[in-house]
Amino acid sequence: MNTKIINPILPGFFPDPSICEANGAYYLVNSSFSYFPGLPIFKSTDCCNWEQIGNIIHRESQLDFIGQGVSRGLFAPTIRYHNGRFYCICTQVDRIGNFFVYADNPEGPWSDPIVIPGAEGIDPSLFFDDDGKVWYTGTRPAPEGVKWNGNWEIWIQQLDIETGKLLGESKGIWRGALKNCIWPEGPHIYKIDGTYFLMHAEGGTGPDHAVCIAKCDTIDGEWVGKPANPILTHRHLGMGAGVVYVGHADLFKDTNGRWWMVCLASRPYGKVGEKCCNMGRETFLVPVKWENGWPLVSWQTGLVENAYTIEGNVTKREDSDTDAVIFPEKDDFDCDKLADYWISLRSRNPKLVTLSENKGNLRLYASGNICGTEETSFVAQRQTAFSYESYTKMNANLKSNGDGAGLCCFQCENFNYKLQLTLKDGKYFVQLLKNDGSEKLDSVIAEKQVDSNQIVLGVVANKQKLQFVYGADKSNLQVLASDIDATILSVEKAGGFVGTIIGMYAQSENGNESYADFDWFEYKNLTKEWIDNE
Repeated sequence: MNTKIINPILPGFFPDPSICEANGAYYLVNSSFSYFPGLPIFKSTDCCNWEQIGNIIHRESQLDFIGQGVSRGLFAPTIRYHNGRFYCICTQVDRIGNFFVYADNPEGPWSDPIVIPGAEGIDPSLFFDDDGKVWYTGTRPAPEGVKWNGNWEIWIQQLDIETGKLLGESKGIWRGALKNCIWPEGPHIYKIDGTYFLMHAEGGTGPDHAVCIAKCDTIDGEWVGKPANPILTHRHLGMGAGVVYVGHADLFKDTNGRWWMVCLASRPYGKVGEKCCNMGRETFLVPVKWENGWPLVSWQTGLVENAYTIEGNVTKREDSDTDAVIFPEKDDFDCDKLADYWISLRSRNPKLVTLSENKGNLRLYASGNICGTEETSFVAQRQTAFSYESYTKMNANLKSNGDGAGLCCFQCENFNYKLQLTLKDGKYFVQLLKNDGSEKLDSVIAEKQVDSNQIVLGVVANKQKLQFVYGADKSNLQVLASDIDATILSVEKAGGFVGTIIGMYAQSENGNESYADFDWFEYKNLTKEWIDNE
């Protein structure tokens, strides 16, 4: 019986995938930028069903993200397995630079970061050669001087994996497949049947993104690109395609000897000519076979398809097919520790975010505005479908005028919607606040007085239109605002590298003891469309 692989295998904001196989299972890690915990790690035994087993950056003592914008932080991890140990190498931009961590168990704990002195640039990768040498691969500005934006090169240098020190001299080995290439990045080196292969992305992370490959007989020799580069791209399809921005990939062979590639891509949706990618860059899987010494990707069509059989044949997705399940639809917070899929902005201070103060509730003590770059009280999960609904039940204990707590659809610091309960002159109001990149912070676009500090808040997304609701309970909800533009929650409007998340927050400008107890949180996908045909 054939097993169908449905794309994306990780829907929602899961960019820059890297994968390795160990002991019959597959482990996949993604960029997380300035969210904490960082670098989510997934496990699968069939490449079809994936389970998050932890986060590689899971202790605040490992890295500090305070002050970093949401699209800074951790760029482009690579995960590898060697001699019984897992390694993850990554870049923290604007802070410690390139580093790696290791673990004997992929579920953790993972080590503190080992910084690699002298490793300039971003997007590091590890290659363990069969002669015992370990090679660092990354991308850096052209050493003779950057002549155009994105004029970078891929370089290698031997690495002492025990100390984290680079050995010998570095060497630039590749500047991309196209003339005057921009942003040759995300490099990975493989040795297949005695030949070295370098796979990388180029063209930037937007419409011109592509995957290219080169090979060489020796790791430090003269690299030759595949004449048919790029080996995978959708840049020739335009923004009208169902899948765009295809790039940043990693090759692997499954336990049955079949080759695959994980890559990132985005799914735009909304009105024709105005489609946007609110979920950011997601993780897709495509089959690979070898022909004339080069990989041939998704060979039947050359495109990232919505589904494949396990043999790699293209199939069509049926209406009954479901998206990958990344997290449960409801969390009652009847636990001692937040599940691995919950993320926060930059940190998660146990004095601000706790499950122990009121058992069965998530308590958030109010801190700074989530539109800033300092410590916040914010717990969220990723949007994973074009249309969805999300609700939470909250009991807010607010102390001062302007304090607020509620539900947020968050793209970045400057682009978000907040549905909150707030205090004004001793009275409670439910408000919808908008941030769309303008100078005015938290513009009130709808508000209504309510009688109680106990409330259910919700958002219903019908593709690029949002409806915000509230009420005493879920069975008796009122509409606060409808037909609200969701495109401001997209990378096309907001910029950056992240996707939309939905979650709970509490904020105060006064540093008082305001807090909110959240009894439960629900998120449910309402559509299973792979391509939006609106």
